[in-house]
Amino acid sequence: MTATLVAEDVRRSYGEMEALAGVSLSVDAGEVFGLVGPNGAGKTTLVRALTGTTDAEGSVELFGADPRDVDRERVGLLPQAFDPPARLTARELLDYYAGLYDEARDVDAVLSDVGLADDADTWYENLSGGQQRRTCVGSALVNDPDLLFLDEPTTGIDPAGRRALWDLLESLADGGTTIVLTTHDMAEAHRLADRVGLLANGRLVAADDPDTLVAEYGGESRLVVETAADPAALDLGYPAQRAGDSLVVSDVAPEAIGDVVDALAAAGASYDALTWSEPDLEDVYLELADERGTYDAGRRKRASVAGDAPQADTDGAAAEGDR
Repeated sequence: MTATLVAEDVRRSYGEMEALAGVSLSVDAGEVFGLVGPNGAGKTTLVRALTGTTDAEGSVELFGADPRDVDRERVGLLPQAFDPPARLTARELLDYYAGLYDEARDVDAVLSDVGLADDADTWYENLSGGQQRRTCVGSALVNDPDLLFLDEPTTGIDPAGRRALWDLLESLADGGTTIVLTTHDMAEAHRLADRVGLLANGRLVAADDPDTLVAEYGGESRLVVETAADPAALDLGYPAQRAGDSLVVSDVAPEAIGDVVDALAAAGASYDALTWSEPDLEDVYLELADERGTYDAGRRKRASVAGDAPQADTDGAAAEGDR
């Protein structure tokens, strides 16, 4: 395959703070590359460096050229922070952005793609947060780009709208559009991305297809038992430890859950609930981020036991509001 995007040893600092510490990656034509990582890891700075909207050391090429020299009709960009005029309708906004290009898509078709056909004539300020974000996504699609950068595209969008947008992005990729997206939604990254890269402390610490990352870094399956039982008093046959009000039993296959239940019964131990889970991309995120000191260890333990998702909050790192 021909690489649409190639970056080598990309570095960017803000004063003494190193936002990017030598990132190298390539993205093939038609590939979806998902970028995940803790707040302040450098994701937005990397997107800006890749699109030529911020200065950075190292080398970046889009379609074999410097990003600043690429025909802008070939690239679409949805920044994380995007605040269009509030007193324009969704249709007027997309008409405006379409007018910036010599050849743009039909605005009504784009509105339909992002699920706004019925609300096209509503002022932006009167749209819901999710509808506003879908309008912003539409603005990045009006030029029918060959390469699309999306910085947290589904933030604020309800579950149904998020899945509809996933379908749209999958259809774009199937049609040959190359997509680079950042997200805090691990389900989104796993579903959409052909490869996922984890950025931590300004470094790309892992990049592979989601299933390979889960197999390598996700850890073992877990059975969480809400019980006061002491694992030392149980003949479980599996590693187990206390975690708050629960007992966490590791590496239990679904068909072996009955063995754990039998062991509890044999010891006269009662329990309120059983929850079995297998490792997923969120476990990879927590493992790799925490392994490099960028994620609170106590929070990681709660997440691995209770399925607690990391929260996307605003971070103050970097002069450009990098996340």
